[in-house]
Amino acid sequence: MAPMTSTGEEMHALVERLYPLCRSITGDGVRATLDIVGEYVPLQVHEVPTGTQVLDWTVPQEWNIRDAYIADPTGHRVLDFAASSLHVLGYSVPVSRTMPLAELRGHLHTLPDHPSWVPYRTSYYKPEWGFCLSQETLDALPDGEYEVRIDSTLADGHLTYAEHVVPGQVADEVIVSCHVCHPSLANDNLAGIAVATFLARALTERTPYYTYRFIYAPGTIGAITWLARNAERIDRVKHGLVLACAGDPGQLTYKQSRRGDAEIDRVMRHVLAASERPHTVAEFTPYGYDERQYCSPGFDLGVGSLSRTPYAGYPEYHTSADNPDFVSPEAMADTLAVCREAFAVLDRNRRYVNLSPYGEPQLGRRGLYDALGGRSDTKQTQMAMLWVLSLSDGEHALLDIAERSGLPFGTVAAAADALRGADLIKA
Repeated sequence: MAPMTSTGEEMHALVERLYPLCRSITGDGVRATLDIVGEYVPLQVHEVPTGTQVLDWTVPQEWNIRDAYIADPTGHRVLDFAASSLHVLGYSVPVSRTMPLAELRGHLHTLPDHPSWVPYRTSYYKPEWGFCLSQETLDALPDGEYEVRIDSTLADGHLTYAEHVVPGQVADEVIVSCHVCHPSLANDNLAGIAVATFLARALTERTPYYTYRFIYAPGTIGAITWLARNAERIDRVKHGLVLACAGDPGQLTYKQSRRGDAEIDRVMRHVLAASERPHTVAEFTPYGYDERQYCSPGFDLGVGSLSRTPYAGYPEYHTSADNPDFVSPEAMADTLAVCREAFAVLDRNRRYVNLSPYGEPQLGRRGLYDALGGRSDTKQTQMAMLWVLSLSDGEHALLDIAERSGLPFGTVAAAADALRGADLIKA
């Protein structure tokens, strides 16, 4: 396995490759993004036609853009889409006009509190056009007539999403979801895409217990489309995690599922606490990323969300300051490490039944004590075996045992493996 620092650098390189692409909830930018991700893990790409009913929503027209600019009275382009995909209001309808600055101002979006930054704005479901620029650029514009051009199309097409599946020992699934609709924003959510992709690669190094399904879809409408198209098999989904804002310098934040006591919630709380990383565990709210779709009451899936600084919790959120310099290889590597630790616990967290429940079985004659000789953690491992035997009643999972005993989950799981090998417990 590659060193984590090397993996962090690879993830950052992926963020840099994806950063220039103009993504939205539909269109060629999403396809180009998935083409690049497909170089790292094989993807099954799905195209859902415009007009398809998906739950209470309808797949919208597909949006694509080729060029956009504002030219001043001298013909100089004072704003150019080629410089940044953030410069155009997402889903802008086409426009080709000349107008005075006073009229143009009504279609311009800035951030007065951060005058050098460009905001990210969209108008997905209301026909509109506009540009995003820095307040400094706007303040420097002289009065006069401006040429305004947005070479875009809104036409019947498709919504595109993709899946990557890591087969497990059982058909029960863990879903890992990230959104692919944001344009040049590195933390929200290119870092999430990168961590998801390298997590998928890491899981292929072994055969996991669960089947892991990675979903790359545009926010909201993409997750809703996936749920609509998979409603008949949704009972296979036992756990899930939404990845977002995975590369900023803030501490890790886990947002619990709507249930609050789903197994993924308990696993994430345990892993974060045991790691002694600075972190926050937040209650569920029906606003945020696609966890709110997976957790909607009709589905009520056990899906939480892992990020570093949560959405809207940092000044750079949805601005041009969320660039590749804002995310770091170290932060993404740390987010990936937590995901791997959590899924390792999830994969091994099963219930066992004691096959010798009447009194304490003799461990010495089965060679279990001898196997511990010379180990520095002999006493801890011995205690783990006794705890596993005591609580293997078909009701307590290994995480229950670790929490009740105060022992590390890995120690408890290793003890269970040894006891199972001696035919003292069974799943």
